[in-house]
Amino acid sequence: MESRKLRKEKIGVVISNKMEKSVVVEVERKIKHPKYGKFVKKSSSFMVHDEKKECSEGDKVRIAETRPLSKNKCWRLVEIIEKVK
Repeated sequence: MESRKLRKEKIGVVISNKMEKSVVVEVERKIKHPKYGKFVKKSSSFMVHDEKKECSEGDKVRIAETRPLSKNKCWRLVEIIEKVK
């Protein structure tokens, strides 16, 4: 039996759910400035496959890397950690 490689996982917030079966998730990270040492927030947005269209804007979600599903989409929704009120 061949074991699958570990896939990258990230946690972020849904910023758009206006597409069919797709959402945009923003992932924030803090990096240290090389010269001044201050921590700076950087963010990246990923298009994520949401098969059941269960996410709404503001939800905190876990996403995992997968094979390319379209031109811009190579992440899928694993779970919704926290629903927005």
